[in-house]
Amino acid sequence: MEAGAGGSRAHLAALVLARGGSKGIRLKNIKLLAGVPLIGWVLRAAVDAGVFHSIWVSTDHDEIEKVAKQFGAQVHRRSPEVSQDSSTSLEAIKEFLHHHHEVDIVGNIQATSPCLHPSDLIKVADLIQREGFDSVFSVVRRHQFRWSEVKKGENKMTEPQNLNPAKRYRRQDWPGELYENGSFYFAKRHLIEKGYLQGGKMAYYEMRAEHSVDIDIDIDWPIAEQRVLSFGYFGKEPLKEVKLLVCSIDGCLTNGRIYVTEDQKEMVSYDYRDIVGIDLLKKRGIQVRLISERDCSKTLSAMQLGCIAKVSATNKLQVLEDWQKDMGLNWKEVAYLGNEESDVECLKKAGMSGVPADACALAQKAAGYICKSNGGCGAVREFAEHIFLLLEKVNSARKQKEEMSSAGKEMGGK
Repeated sequence: MEAGAGGSRAHLAALVLARGGSKGIRLKNIKLLAGVPLIGWVLRAAVDAGVFHSIWVSTDHDEIEKVAKQFGAQVHRRSPEVSQDSSTSLEAIKEFLHHHHEVDIVGNIQATSPCLHPSDLIKVADLIQREGFDSVFSVVRRHQFRWSEVKKGENKMTEPQNLNPAKRYRRQDWPGELYENGSFYFAKRHLIEKGYLQGGKMAYYEMRAEHSVDIDIDIDWPIAEQRVLSFGYFGKEPLKEVKLLVCSIDGCLTNGRIYVTEDQKEMVSYDYRDIVGIDLLKKRGIQVRLISERDCSKTLSAMQLGCIAKVSATNKLQVLEDWQKDMGLNWKEVAYLGNEESDVECLKKAGMSGVPADACALAQKAAGYICKSNGGCGAVREFAEHIFLLLEKVNSARKQKEEMSSAGKEMGGK
C-alpha cells in the first residue's frame, strides 16, 4: 500500500456527501429504495469492500446522521457554508479534509448510485494505492450516436458527431464511448487541495451498464427500485431461498381494528390481495404460518387460509424458534412480517424481515424492508412480491460473491 505522510500507510477514506436539502425529492438520501434508505446501499458496499480505513458521511441533517451511523459510517457535520444549493462537491470534500488531516486519499462515493458493488471498490482502491494513479473515476460504456445541436432560429443543419450516416455501425461492431456515470471519484489529498477531483496520473474504471444506476437521472423511483432489486448489492451473506414466512395477524394480515357487534361478536377486515399473496407463496413452496398475541381462532377459521397458526402467543420469539427448529431451517430461510414491539426480536432474528408502512417505530427500525402498504391493506402481498424478487437474486448473489473473491485474489496477487 502506498506510503502516506511520514512514511505510514496511506489512509484511504470513503466519503459520501449527503446534504439534507434537495431541489427534487425531500430528504432523498434517506428515502427508502426497495426497503433500504438510499444512502444505505452505497454504505453497505463500502463497508463490505474492506479497503477503507474509515467511512464517512458528510451531512448537515440529524436524520441523515442517524441513518449513516446505523449503516456503520462516521459522520462529519458540514458547515452551513458548504450546505447551500450552490455549494459544490469539491467545496464539501475540501472542508472534510481540513478537519481530517489523517486522510491521504478520498473515495468520494455518490449516494445516488445504489447499484455500486464492493468488487468495484476493491479494484479501484488497488488502482490508486498500488498502481500509483492520483485519481480514478467511474465510467460506463454507451452505444449512442451523437449529433450537433441546432438552436432555435439558427439556419443550420445538424452534423454527425461520432458516426458516418452513410455507414452506420451495428452495435456489435462498435465499441461505443465512455461516459462518466457519477458513481465515484477517488483522488489524493494534494490534488483536492489544489481544486481538482480529476488530475495528475488519471485512470477511469469501467462499470457494468446494469450497475450504472443514477437516481438523479432515474427520476421514476419505482423503475429505480426494480433496477436495484435486479442488480443491487445485498450484502456478504449469501441469500438463501425462503422456506417459511411467519406473519403477525393483527396489524399485518388485518389492519389491527376489531369491530364488536351488539351480540358481542368480533369482526375484522382483511384485504383479498393479501390472501392471494399467501396463496402465491404456497405455490412457490413457501410455508406460511400465522401468529397472534390474542385468541383469534374463530376469525382464522372463518378466513379459511389453511395455515398453521399460533394464537394467544405470549412469547412470539419462542414460537418462531420452535418452528424454525422443527422445520430444520437456517435463519436465512425464515421471513417474518410484524408490526409491533412484540415483533422486534423476531424481526431481528429472521433472515428476511418486513413491516407494514404503519408499523411502530421500533419495528420499523428492526426491519429490513418497510412496505408502502399499511397493515390489512396489501402489506402481505407486497412483502410476498419482495420475497419473490429477492429469490431471483439468489443466483446473481452467488455470482457477486465469486466476483468479490476473485477481485480479492487478484489484488492479493499483485
